[in-house]
Amino acid sequence: MTKESSDVYAIVRAGGRQEKVSVGDVLIIDKQSAQPGESIELTPLLLVDGTTVTSDAAKLAKVSVKAEVVKAAKGPKITIMKYKNKTGYRKRQGHRQPLTQVKVTEINA
Repeated sequence: MTKESSDVYAIVRAGGRQEKVSVGDVLIIDKQSAQPGESIELTPLLLVDGTTVTSDAAKLAKVSVKAEVVKAAKGPKITIMKYKNKTGYRKRQGHRQPLTQVKVTEINA
């Protein structure tokens, strides 16, 4: 019997965070310059294949994690309020972080 693809997963660097991914996962990462439909490569930090765990940098250099850009997304609205007492100073500002939604297509060990 062959191994299921769910037995293989990787920890990848996605922007400033680390994400656990396996084939078919959809995740939201920091904004990428790629257009929807294009393929990007994520940097693996750890690879788990069944009971085998690979964390050696030399072996991880041969591993590739590819993902396809699904669409551009935006994070939740954040409201920034500045206020100074007794001076009439109020400042309101909003922010939505630009993000990218990607789907992991393959993990090559």
